[in-house]
Amino acid sequence: MKKLLLLSLVVLFQLSCAHTPPEITDGYVTSVGKGKDEIKVVVVKGTPYEMGVQLGVLLKDDIKVTLNNFFEATQKEVPKLPVKKILDKAWKINSKYIDKRVIDEMKGMADGSGASMKLLQRCHMIPVVSPHACSGMAVWGDSTKNNHTYQIRNLDYSVTSKLQEHPVVVIYIPTNGTPHANVTFAGYIASHTGMNANHIVFGEKGQSPKKEFPYDLNGTHFSFLFRTLEYDAKTLDGALETIKTTPLIKRYFLYISDGNEKTMGAAKIRVSTPDPVKLTIWKDNDPTDNVAPNTFSNCVYQTMKNDKASAFIKKNIGKFDEKYMIELSKIVAAKHNLMNVVYDATTLEMWIAFADGLTNASEQNYVYLNMNDYLKSD
Repeated sequence: MKKLLLLSLVVLFQLSCAHTPPEITDGYVTSVGKGKDEIKVVVVKGTPYEMGVQLGVLLKDDIKVTLNNFFEATQKEVPKLPVKKILDKAWKINSKYIDKRVIDEMKGMADGSGASMKLLQRCHMIPVVSPHACSGMAVWGDSTKNNHTYQIRNLDYSVTSKLQEHPVVVIYIPTNGTPHANVTFAGYIASHTGMNANHIVFGEKGQSPKKEFPYDLNGTHFSFLFRTLEYDAKTLDGALETIKTTPLIKRYFLYISDGNEKTMGAAKIRVSTPDPVKLTIWKDNDPTDNVAPNTFSNCVYQTMKNDKASAFIKKNIGKFDEKYMIELSKIVAAKHNLMNVVYDATTLEMWIAFADGLTNASEQNYVYLNMNDYLKSD
């Protein structure tokens, strides 16, 4: 009887401990911007699992609210579809293509926040099974005012999911791999856009039409590809080699830019896996570019408003700095504009705007963040 009682107490103790968030020794939260423009900045360090735990503990309340809002909004948007079944099937198919470091981080976040792993998986599959819009543009060298590399990433996505209520920039300082920044929302650790300490920037524009749903998910989605590249990419050409050897899915344009003096440049990559030609890479002023003949030296772009973009670029080529990039970001923003980022890949600076309620990101202040401030040794 005593042995049975002792065993019961041990089991109860283990169960109670399993629901206690782990303690963290690294990682902290700060912010940039003020008032309605404030954006949390979370710095995490260690292994992928440890960084996930830190995120979970530090953003516990934000994560649960964001994930629940995102999932509920998705259900409301397509009330006649079996959303849970679709997302669970997507995870089953797609998860084998996801970087193990990202899955380990997700497990850590679940343990740190108390959010269910199932909810995390489902929310990370929503962009995978959805169509996208968005805009991107990169300019470098002589086409800029100061010989830097700049890039725009507009995320044109519904504001009704309330993702903008919990904006986050996560600064990862991994034990192994390159420190990097992911501009995102609490609880979402895949990457719609980011930059690493090797001066490489990542952005995307979706092209998958609704009529092609359900999509073939046997490959890597760009949002998980970006996390791999944020860890590993050292140059533009190195990032392109990874893309060439990665099984990809759906249709979209990728933008990769390099702010290093010796390897400076950018590329626009068209991924079109349902077609015979599945991957096309353009750099600058390429006559085969899909926007030709409206191409420019040291510039690549694909936006929601290419006519306005090309006119603005033609007028201002050679003068580009962060102010002109922000202006262009606003010009090409779509009707539903959730998040915009302008990067200076050369200096590791960025300017970020999130939607405010139902008001688009393009109508907000672009908040300044210098990635170098978070990479300094303690």
